[in-house]
Amino acid sequence: MIVRKNMGRASPLVLVTLVLGFCFATYNLLTMIMHNRAISKWVEDDANGGIFFDPVIKMPENVRKPKNARLPFHVAVTATDATYSQWQCRIMYYWYKKKKDLPGSDMGGFTRILHSGSPDNFMDEIPTIVVDPLPEGLDRVSFLLYHILNQHRAAFSEKIPLSYQGYIVLNRPWAFVQWLEKATIEEDYILMAEPDHIFINPLPNLASGGFPAAFPFFYIKPADYGKVLRKFFPEEMGPVTNIDPIGNSPVIIKKDLLKKIAPTWMNVSLKMKDDPETDEAFGWVLEMYAYAVGSALHGVQHILRKDFMLQPPWDFEIGKKFIIHYTYGCDYNMKGELMYGEIGEWRFDKRSFLRGPPPRNLSLPPPGVPESVVCLYKYRY
Repeated sequence: MIVRKNMGRASPLVLVTLVLGFCFATYNLLTMIMHNRAISKWVEDDANGGIFFDPVIKMPENVRKPKNARLPFHVAVTATDATYSQWQCRIMYYWYKKKKDLPGSDMGGFTRILHSGSPDNFMDEIPTIVVDPLPEGLDRVSFLLYHILNQHRAAFSEKIPLSYQGYIVLNRPWAFVQWLEKATIEEDYILMAEPDHIFINPLPNLASGGFPAAFPFFYIKPADYGKVLRKFFPEEMGPVTNIDPIGNSPVIIKKDLLKKIAPTWMNVSLKMKDDPETDEAFGWVLEMYAYAVGSALHGVQHILRKDFMLQPPWDFEIGKKFIIHYTYGCDYNMKGELMYGEIGEWRFDKRSFLRGPPPRNLSLPPPGVPESVVCLYKYRY
C-alpha cells in the first residue's frame, strides 16, 4: 500500500482563504455589535411627514431600567388661582389618586405649584406650595396669544376674564426654580405636568439613567428656526437638531438634573420673550422652545415617547398611552364628523368653561366620534 506523505495537509491557498474569511466574518460581527450599542436614537417618519429622532427603541443597554425596579417620581403641576386653572387641577388630582397605586404605576407624591403668590381655596384639597409670580413687567402675555384668544371670543360661553388674559406661561420656569429651592422632595425623579393632563393609565417611570423622557410635539421644529435659535444656542454647542422637539411637559426627569436646567430654562425664556423676532416666531410655544434649548445647553437629550400622551381630536385611540392632554377643542356634528375650526353641534372645549368646570349633565358625544373623545368625556370630572 502506498501512503502519500502529504495526506491530510491543506494547501497554503486554502488555509489563507479560510483565515481571511474568518477575519472578515469576525470584523463584520464586531462592527454590527458596536454599531448597535452606539445607537441611542431611532429615526422614524413623523405622522405629519417630518422626521424626528426617537431613542426609545434603541436605548443603550447600560441605561435601561432594571426589570421590576420601581423608580418613583413626584408629580408637579404649575397653576394659578384662576377658576379656569383650579377646576382643571382638581380633575387632574382626582385621576392621579385613582391611578397612583395601581400595578405598573411609579407615581409618588403630588404638588400643585401655585404661582399666584398667595393661597387659594383648594390648599387643603390639593397638596400645594405657593411661590411668587414674576415681577410685574416680565410676565406680559404675548400679543399673538392674546390676539388669538380675543379673535375667537365669540366661540366662548363667557368673556375672557382678566385672570385668564394674565395667565402667563413664563411663570412656569420661575415657579419650578423656586419650588426646587424651597421644597423637600423625597423622590429622585419629577414629572412636570400641566392642569389639562388626565391620567388614563398607570404611569411608569419612562426615564432611564441620565436620559429624561418627553413627549415629541409635531409643532416644535428646531430645524425650521435655525437662525432664531442661534441667538440662544451657539454653534459650538452643535447643530440645532441637538435641540429636542419637546416642551417641558410632560417630562420625567431626575431631580438633580432639573435643578441644573431650571435656571437656564427661566433665563432663556425671558431672553426669548425680550427679543421681538423670537417672540413673533414662537408665540404661545415660546416657553416650550426655551425648555428645549435650556436642556440642550446642558447637553441633555430626551427619550422621545409618543405613547406618553394623546391629544384629542387628532389622536383617535387610547391604546397603552398614559395621559390625555385636552388642549384642543373637540367639535363634531351629530354624525360624528369633526368640524375643527367651527363650533360643532356637539363640542368639548376647555375654553368654554373659563368660569367653572364642565357640567355633569353635558350631553353624550354623538356616535362615530373617536375613542379618545369618548374617554375625555368620561374623565371630565
